[in-house]
Amino acid sequence: MTLNNIDLFPHNTSINSSGNLTIDNLDINALADEFGTPLYVYDEATIRSIAKEYKNMFQNLYPDTKVAYASKAFMSLSMAKIAKEEKLSLDVVSGGEVSIAAKSGFPTSEMYFHGNNKTPQELSEAIDSGVGTIVVDGFHELRLLNQIAKDKNVVQEIMLRLSPSVDAHTHGHTTTGILDVKFGFSIETGESSQAIDESLNSSNLDLKGIHFHLGSPIFELEPYSTAIDTVLDYLKPFIEKGLNLREFSPGGGFAIGYVSHEPPPPISAYAETITSMLIKKCDDLNIPTPTLIIEPGRSIVGRAGVAIYTVGVIKDIPNVRTYVSVDGGMGDNIRPALYGSKYEAVVVNKMTNQSRETITLAGKYCESGDLLIKDISLPPVESGDRIAIPASGAYCLSMSSTYNMNPRPAVVMINQGTARLIRRRETYEDLMSLDLV
Repeated sequence: MTLNNIDLFPHNTSINSSGNLTIDNLDINALADEFGTPLYVYDEATIRSIAKEYKNMFQNLYPDTKVAYASKAFMSLSMAKIAKEEKLSLDVVSGGEVSIAAKSGFPTSEMYFHGNNKTPQELSEAIDSGVGTIVVDGFHELRLLNQIAKDKNVVQEIMLRLSPSVDAHTHGHTTTGILDVKFGFSIETGESSQAIDESLNSSNLDLKGIHFHLGSPIFELEPYSTAIDTVLDYLKPFIEKGLNLREFSPGGGFAIGYVSHEPPPPISAYAETITSMLIKKCDDLNIPTPTLIIEPGRSIVGRAGVAIYTVGVIKDIPNVRTYVSVDGGMGDNIRPALYGSKYEAVVVNKMTNQSRETITLAGKYCESGDLLIKDISLPPVESGDRIAIPASGAYCLSMSSTYNMNPRPAVVMINQGTARLIRRRETYEDLMSLDLV
């Protein structure tokens, strides 16, 4: 049997002579035996390869491009270290992400701090730690940040997040560029004009660029070109009046494949669409070309991560459905319950067996909606079998919880044929460590 959905898995994924799934020649069933399940396995070579591809594809077409890894997709000390070594910038959205990245040695000057409601403490700490750019998302933040910077006697570089009213046709919970959304200054209502004017007149803020983000994951290319066209047309009068547009970011949201029949556009297509429109529009408007900032997160780590589970209870309802329950679920991957996200799966220890049974893969949490995959065809499954779900590297762990007081899973990083633990499994003691009696 061949691995039909190979493009969903990390690079160098295969099947060994025992019929088991392997990544970088490491037997995944053996890793599950060693580290336990649920287990998240990341392939470092895949992360680095995709990061390099983003840099190469964009910089070949538009040399003045920065690739800022969107750390909300997955952040850890190890991931921040990889981002530093690959010379990426970093998109952070909380004081916690700033702190983790800084502890790893990542240069704070290369951080872009996003978020719609940064606290006074986060803003103050960001300035103190030398965060390079704060992406301002509202008038309260704009005025608060200026006052904090003034009190510290510093001038803070900022970008403004605008909302261009462009629909990227993603899930309603992940669409962020339309009018009716909590993010950004709306162009449509005119508040973005006020924000630009106020920023330029702020005593301790240096407005160096404009940012927008349309949503995620975006499988279409047209929303990017439409939004770039719209935003630059809008900015032209401000540039003529003195706005020095040194940086410009159309955000991220680049898609990955979750199921084999819905492949994403290649990175080269995103690069061609975004850079060609930016170059053309700057030329048409006779404005200088700014530094381009792109923010891939999911598309750098999503494919690199695989979730591994062990099968427990199997419930067969004749002529209705067979539920195969695993030892994880919505606590480590809430995306199917929250977004209706689709995934594929394989039986790690039965890769050469034919798929001939339709089952529903369920989690162990006390919710009827805790279903990872509905109606998937797999080889006959037994208790003790191992299930692997590819394309699990983004957001699963970032959005994980201890619901039902279940400890969160361990995380392993594979590199050059070896596996190292980069996050240990939570313990019951960890669950109680913050409680006071």
